Amino acid sequence: MSDTPPPPPPPQNPYQQSPSLSPNDEKLWATLVHIGGIFFSFIPALIGYLILKDKGPFVREHTATALNFQITMAIAYVISYILWLIVIGWLLTIAIGIVVIVFSIIAAVKANQGQPYTYPLAIKFVS
Repeated sequence: MSDTPPPPPPPQNPYQQSPSLSPNDEKLWATLVHIGGIFFSFIPALIGYLILKDKGPFVREHTATALNFQITMAIAYVISYILWLIVIGWLLTIAIGIVVIVFSIIAAVKANQGQPYTYPLAIKFVS
């Protein structure tokens, strides 16, 4: 029996891939990204995609889908604001807001159930 302490653990690699999320955590984050899009446009989806894309295939799919949809809706909002010069712009802005709320809630429910979802009006920017 020696009195020497055990050797220190080897240094951690800071570039090592972080462990994946549990299925419940993946569902939670996917749901939050979809709901966040209602209030903050594409920002939650972008942050979620950049941070969570390597944490699991389910959360990657949902964050990419949400990001594509939110970018598409941001482009639609810009077009509708330009069309405010013509009277139809305010109607288009209201319609886009309703579409964002409805489809984001549907996507959040599907994510919470663990099912895949693809937005019907999204241009595929990110895969």
